[in-house]
Amino acid sequence: MKVALFATCMNDAMFPQAPQATVHLLRRLGVEVEFPRSQACCGQMHINTGYYPEAMPLIENHVKTFGPVLDGEWDAIVVPSGSCTGSIRTQQAMVAKEQGKNELADRAAEIAKKTYDLPEFLVDVMGMTDVGAYFPHRVTYHPTCHSLRVTRVGDKPLQLLSAVQGIDLVPLPEAESCCGFGGTFSLKNPETSSAMVTRKVSNVISTKSDVLVAGDYSCLMNIGGALARNRAGIRTMHLAEVLAGTQQEPWEAPATTTKVGV
Repeated sequence: MKVALFATCMNDAMFPQAPQATVHLLRRLGVEVEFPRSQACCGQMHINTGYYPEAMPLIENHVKTFGPVLDGEWDAIVVPSGSCTGSIRTQQAMVAKEQGKNELADRAAEIAKKTYDLPEFLVDVMGMTDVGAYFPHRVTYHPTCHSLRVTRVGDKPLQLLSAVQGIDLVPLPEAESCCGFGGTFSLKNPETSSAMVTRKVSNVISTKSDVLVAGDYSCLMNIGGALARNRAGIRTMHLAEVLAGTQQEPWEAPATTTKVGV
């Protein structure tokens, strides 16, 4: 099987350990992974704030870059981010059509059908819940708003985490509540955002976990910052980082990558 990796702009710029772990995991499972170098932002940030015309060059670039999936060059596009996967599926074609680019909208819609968030690809496409991972730590999982309500990955991340050797997976109270980030929401509504992340952090701390796991580093950035300010001593990690290593071959992010809350 051969896939293209869409790393996402936030991961590429700030948290490269997530796409790096994704590549390591997929290759360990026998998947051939390519990284199209012309990829850029999917346009979600612009679209969410109403800048449709400004998002169009990004949508056009995404369709051009990942268009080869429609010609069979890759079997799928894998994304280590529920929010970006959700934007590709629900926003790109909609915006292109709204801007009068019907042919572009049609291609964007077809590309979206071949685009998967990482846990979806592992469970639905590869048919795997046990990827042979080893992670001997106490872990709790935050299901991000986009993964729950837009990408709709359901319990697939928990299926994958439950099969990890050595893990002590504990439930997160009020897991489905938002962390308060929401992109520009946290900037425009700082008091509300702060109250939301304070409640989320309180619930995370109550689990006495070593690590908080999620499928989006945007949410992990927000929660991780609050955990650090509370000196909670709880690390934040992307799902891919937990799944990447085995007992025989542990995986560690390169030293140059960002660690949230450090």
